Amino acid sequence: MAKAIMLQGTGSDVGKTVLVAGLCRAAKNRGLKVRPFKPQNMSNNAAVADIPGEVVEGEIGRGQWLQALACGVRPTVHMNPVLLKPQSDVGSQVVVQGKVFGEARARDYQAMKAGLMEAVLDSWTKVGEGADLVIVEGAGSPAEINLRNRDIANMGFATRANVPVILVGDIDRGGVIAAVAGTHLILPEEDRRMIAGYLINKFRGDVSLFDDGIKAIEKFTGWRCFGVVPWLKAAGRLPSEDSVVLERLASGEKRALKVAVPMLARIANFDDLDPLKAEPQVEVVFVPPGKRLPEDAGLVVVPGSKSTIGDLLIFRENGWDRDLLAHRKRGGHIVGICGGYQMLGRRVTDPDGIEGSVREAEGLGLLDIETVMEPEKTVRNSSAHSVQFGLPLEGYEIHLGRTTGPDTARPSTILNGAEDGAVSADGKVIGTYLHGLFSADAFRAAYLESLGVKGGGVDYRAEVEKALDEVAAELERHLDCDAIFKQAR
Repeated sequence: MAKAIMLQGTGSDVGKTVLVAGLCRAAKNRGLKVRPFKPQNMSNNAAVADIPGEVVEGEIGRGQWLQALACGVRPTVHMNPVLLKPQSDVGSQVVVQGKVFGEARARDYQAMKAGLMEAVLDSWTKVGEGADLVIVEGAGSPAEINLRNRDIANMGFATRANVPVILVGDIDRGGVIAAVAGTHLILPEEDRRMIAGYLINKFRGDVSLFDDGIKAIEKFTGWRCFGVVPWLKAAGRLPSEDSVVLERLASGEKRALKVAVPMLARIANFDDLDPLKAEPQVEVVFVPPGKRLPEDAGLVVVPGSKSTIGDLLIFRENGWDRDLLAHRKRGGHIVGICGGYQMLGRRVTDPDGIEGSVREAEGLGLLDIETVMEPEKTVRNSSAHSVQFGLPLEGYEIHLGRTTGPDTARPSTILNGAEDGAVSADGKVIGTYLHGLFSADAFRAAYLESLGVKGGGVDYRAEVEKALDEVAAELERHLDCDAIFKQAR
């Protein structure tokens, strides 16, 4: 079995995903065969990964897809054996080893977790085969001792798999000394002795200013500090998997094209917009609930959703349906991706109640199509090309539902040899099931040019690789990576 080390946080959103990705790239640069692992993830930003030994593909968190990229390997479902995809405020779809396992309310899932440890440990063994090092990412915080007895994501996993832990504290949110010392205080001895030390993340300014903080933490805990990581600017160029980042996005400088993206309650795979954000002439604005879609937007992208009907109802509650219709009347362009594509039609029906209790909703009526939700889920990487521009596309599909109607006679893409999507008669409204639509550089440049904007000149995938290298270099500069890797066992 490969040696392993685990990063756990003093809370959610402390930067573990990027740190693991950066450490994976640093280990790869040293010639190690390194793999990522996250026992349990909660995210609607999913990716398609291989199910070893099977023809079909499955789902994992987008973060583990990024970490696999940092390792230079193809992602497999075993890198994230349990994925929770929130569908409502109280319940989630549960994906186990890439396949839909069922649905559970939060309380029911706590009872379900104990039975999932077997799948977690099975995937753990498979990920370690042939590797020198596995870097594990926890979820939430090990200090949630009220959930400890059924935990599979943090210390429950670490103690079962005997993996040493490095605690990550986020100084940007404040109270980091109390967070680290408090974690030490409340952890039971069995868990506390798994922690080899800690690191501080997201420091702004002169890191030497925290020297007294390190001394204070050592006094309270006896733990060693592996380093203080500054705010990693390159992390902003990496795909994000947690929608909490959208709440912090501010509109940048005005550019030639403004792209408005409504922040749906169950927004999914919003990294579809990252390639547009990387374009020098494009300003991407995520519009929060309660705010109007900007009138000066030239393009509105309705993104994917884990709950199409639920988000369609909320879309109307925010008045975005009226804003979108006004945008259309002004001659604006609209792209709907996956769930967003379904919303653009005349009607969405869910006869089996797959998404919830509401079985039918009127669509936005901008495409002459209808969607019926069906139990079988499409999960696959896709070879595709654009019908409008005749250019190759790259991406993947993760969706429920079958879409039909007159406008599908004008498909937007060809996916794996079959027609996909729909286009309005004037070509200004486009829908597709293809996630990653804008990742293809030549297509993105051609589409932006059709909107009167100069695009291109950005190799998006190369930029992601460059950002991973920059993150790894910063970690090498500010962390004792040799000491961290030596902790692995």
